[in-house]
Amino acid sequence: MRKNSQNLKLTGAFAAVTALALGLTACGTASDPGASKGGKADESQPLVVAASPTPHADILTYVKDNLADKAGLKLEVKEFTDYVLPNKATQSGQVDANYFQHKPYLDDFNKKNGTTIVPVVDVHLEPLGLYSKKLKSLADLKPGKTVAVPNDTTNGGRALKLLADNGLITLKDGVGANGKLSDIKDKKGLEFKELEAATVPRALNDVDAAVINGNYAIEAKLSPSKDALAVEKAEGNPYANFLAVKKGNEKDARVQKLVKLLNSPEVKKYIEDTYKDGSIVPAFGAAK
Repeated sequence: MRKNSQNLKLTGAFAAVTALALGLTACGTASDPGASKGGKADESQPLVVAASPTPHADILTYVKDNLADKAGLKLEVKEFTDYVLPNKATQSGQVDANYFQHKPYLDDFNKKNGTTIVPVVDVHLEPLGLYSKKLKSLADLKPGKTVAVPNDTTNGGRALKLLADNGLITLKDGVGANGKLSDIKDKKGLEFKELEAATVPRALNDVDAAVINGNYAIEAKLSPSKDALAVEKAEGNPYANFLAVKKGNEKDARVQKLVKLLNSPEVKKYIEDTYKDGSIVPAFGAAK
C-alpha cells in the first residue's frame, strides 16, 4: 500500500483522540480547512476524504498522485481502520467525504445514529468470500464445524446469504439482506462465531472457516480466486463501495471533481491492473 506525508493513519491512541475531537466538533464548530463555512465549502482548500486503508485509500492515493493536479483538485486522505469513525467524522465536518462503505451499511448506520450521510458515486465492488486454513472444499464444512461471520447487521446478513446460496445453511422464508443468526432455519450442524469484520481474518486459525470482507481479505493476503471456498458473485451485486458526503454537500465543486476522477478510465484500469485476482472490481454504472 502506498502512503505519503499527507496521509494520516488513525489507529490506536490517535483514533481515541479523534473520537474525542468528533464530540467537540459535533455542534458545527469544526475548524478543518475543508469544513463548510456559512453553508459553502472553501473550494481553495483540500478535499479531505476518510477511507479504509485497502483498497479505498490506495485508489484515492492513485488519484491524488496521478490525476488530481491536472483536474485542479487538492486531495488529502485520512485512513481509518474501523467502520464507525469515518461516518461520524463526515457528519461532524472533520472530513469532507468518505470512501469505505456500501449502501446497505450506510442505510443501517444513518438509521441507528441519526446521521445524514448520502452516497455520491459508486467506485468498486469487494466480493465477499468464505475462507479456511483447515478445509479444502465446501464439502469439508460438515456438522460440528465452526464458521466466523461479521457481526454488523449488513455484512452479517450478506455473509449468511453467501452461505445459503452455497447450500451450507437454509434461511427462513422472506429473509432479506439484513438476516441474523436467528433467521437461520437450518444450520445443518454448523456453529457460528460473530466477530467485528476487521478481526475475522485473524480468527482463521481458531475456526474452521470464515466469511471475510474483500478489503480485509486483501490485507490478510487472501485471494478470492485462489483461496476462497466460495465467493460472492460480482454481477448484479448491490454492495458497491462509494464516495459519500453529508447531505447538502453533494454539489461541492471539489466533490464533483473527485466524482469524475473516480469514475475515469484511468481509475478503472488501475483497479483492474492492481487487483487481477478479482478481489476488487470496478462498479462504474453498477446498480446501488
